[in-house]
Amino acid sequence: MRSRNPVFSRRGFSRDNGYAGFNTAPQAGGPAVGTQANPYGQQYGNPYAQNPYAQQDLQYGAPPQAPATTGRMTMDDVVLRTASTLGTLIVTAALAWALLPVDDAHINRSYGIGFGAMIVGMVLALVQSFKRTATPALILSYAAFEGVFLGVVSSIVDNRIASGAAMQAVIGTMAVFAGVLVAYRAGWIRVNRRFYGFVMAAALGFVLLMTVNLLFAVFGGGDGLGFRSGPLGIFFGVVGIILGACFLALDFKQVEDGIAYGAPKNEAWLAAFGLTLTLVWIYMEFLRIIAILNSND
Repeated sequence: MRSRNPVFSRRGFSRDNGYAGFNTAPQAGGPAVGTQANPYGQQYGNPYAQNPYAQQDLQYGAPPQAPATTGRMTMDDVVLRTASTLGTLIVTAALAWALLPVDDAHINRSYGIGFGAMIVGMVLALVQSFKRTATPALILSYAAFEGVFLGVVSSIVDNRIASGAAMQAVIGTMAVFAGVLVAYRAGWIRVNRRFYGFVMAAALGFVLLMTVNLLFAVFGGGDGLGFRSGPLGIFFGVVGIILGACFLALDFKQVEDGIAYGAPKNEAWLAAFGLTLTLVWIYMEFLRIIAILNSND
């Protein structure tokens, strides 16, 4: 399952129209496609071909929905695991907000703890992204440390820059999630090879540009090249939110294909991991835009 987030990647569920895929069956409801018709079939294969329904899936073209008792991933599994990761993140964020004050006497200590939690969370996310299988403890630990970081940053912005910024960012993130989900389910967003290529190319350019800006800020001081502050900061924040929305569509496609192709139940943790990464990305972009807008007042 391969993540559609800009930095992390993992094993893919399927390949639609050649961009990512199993070598046997197409999307549910589509025509049956044999191995010879898929130019990527020999390269990637079906990672779930060992499941007892593999031959049945191949025969009928569109894998049927297996009962939950067969060990296949279901939508309920994805929802439950995602709720677990997001719940862990929210709890630790709330604790960090309450227990790490950001007044003048304590802000350096709180900021240091938040920065340390961010580094640990990033390392855990990288470790999980390179693992072939999901490790629930690793994913939940990432969510916990990421929550501490978000709690500290949100508290700083909310208490020292813009009152109510955290709630506004949460509402914005929820609105983007709901909007993309509705658009995806309605068929207004079609995730295919061209869409995937465009999003990943745009994401790579975005991440490289922000990395260069960060390096200039670290070694040159100030705001670096100014891509994360002022009018340019607002512009690139909007671009980041749009990219996050695209990642959500790719994640929804990923989950849909995983269920259709009979992914093992444990893969739901990877789906939850990817969705959590994307939602954190969108939230941080909203928080940054709100901070910039209020700091310019």
